[in-house]
Amino acid sequence: MPSSHSALVCSMTVGMARKTGLGSPEFALAFLIAAVVMYDAMGVRRAAGEHAKVLNQIVSFFNKDSQVIQSGKPSKREKDAEAPASSDKQLKEFLGHTPLEVLAGALLGILIAMTVPIF
Repeated sequence: MPSSHSALVCSMTVGMARKTGLGSPEFALAFLIAAVVMYDAMGVRRAAGEHAKVLNQIVSFFNKDSQVIQSGKPSKREKDAEAPASSDKQLKEFLGHTPLEVLAGALLGILIAMTVPIF
């Protein structure tokens, strides 16, 4: 359930804070990377997954509709034009994380980084 990407970048950020301090450029860079990764995980990639769901539904609807409308044998030219549309390949729908999964990953990463000793 938790986002492993969020856990990784949060543990890296906490580790940098513990090692170099909150005022260091290393911590600032780690914090920015963590913010971008978590935003991408729950925002951009999740929206792409929602779009994939809708596109798969549309393709499925048109494939069923074209089978009902079509009568008789299609010509060779019609078969060639239909080949890509009749493919069973669907878009990946589960690309991103919910905000709860990102939060759980972030908390897990922070917890792990706080328990591991600094060398």
